[in-house]
Amino acid sequence: MEFLKKVSEWLAKETPWFITAVAVLTYFCPAAFGWVRGTTQTAILGLIMLTMGMTLTAGDFRALASRPLDILIGSVAQFTLMPLIAFGVSHALGLPRGVAVGLILVGCCPGGVSSNLMSFLCKGDVAFSVGMTTASTLLAPLLTPLLMLGLAGEMVDIDTVGMFRSVLLVTLLPVAVGFSLNHGFGARPAFRETMKLMPGVAVLALACIVGGVVSAQGARFAESGVWIFVAVLLHNTLGYALGYAAGVLARFAPPKRRTISIEVGMQNAGLATVLATKHFPALPEAALASAVSCMWHSISGALLAGVFNALDRWTARRK
Repeated sequence: MEFLKKVSEWLAKETPWFITAVAVLTYFCPAAFGWVRGTTQTAILGLIMLTMGMTLTAGDFRALASRPLDILIGSVAQFTLMPLIAFGVSHALGLPRGVAVGLILVGCCPGGVSSNLMSFLCKGDVAFSVGMTTASTLLAPLLTPLLMLGLAGEMVDIDTVGMFRSVLLVTLLPVAVGFSLNHGFGARPAFRETMKLMPGVAVLALACIVGGVVSAQGARFAESGVWIFVAVLLHNTLGYALGYAAGVLARFAPPKRRTISIEVGMQNAGLATVLATKHFPALPEAALASAVSCMWHSISGALLAGVFNALDRWTARRK
């Protein structure tokens, strides 16, 4: 068990590089993750959301209720800035239809599950981070399909009811099960020990989703890879910057500004990848753009946390 805990800690710490390594490996050896398809892919995302639910306590929901204005500001920023930035970048760059749909889908998804770790690493407001991730996940079944209909409805047919069901199935249901498990067994030593393995499980599951998409669509990366990376980079970077600006306008304290920046900029691109694969099979570039977002958001989140920490050290030296 001690060995497994150390492996889990290592995976959590090295998430960006591990996922990138899996993607590169799969690009040259597609058969490695050829088994991640359809129902298997959906079940793996459900596992990720289950691990998130297992970290939630009744106190987290009380925190949501005790900070309604903060959570409202964060949720509005989450579900306006990222969808609109994706829409703007898609049109400004004249992206191919599949890439544009994938980028907008990423923008319409809730906050990423690893954003809480990044907020912790950069000395942000972790409680606020957990609250924003929880709130955006709860809102996603309704808002993600409606935003996609409004922003991408002219590019592709959007099955809003089907997407609502998909998001409900792979987000709220496993999160609810995970929360119930934590509520019922959280006091037991065996459960607490098992929980220490969950970060590693989530990273492995996320790597499987990325590997599955690269296995199926990696050959297309040579055709539109540059466009995808430029679009993902702009979308993510503008999300961080405008998220931080929203925190300044809301007069948040510096730790909370860092958190809202990370929460807005880092999306649940794993969810976008599954939704793109399921609902837009005729546009394989949509899933590929989502998978690239999945990798880059993890890398950039860690880099941004490092920048914030470097600023702290620079400020401390000047005093």
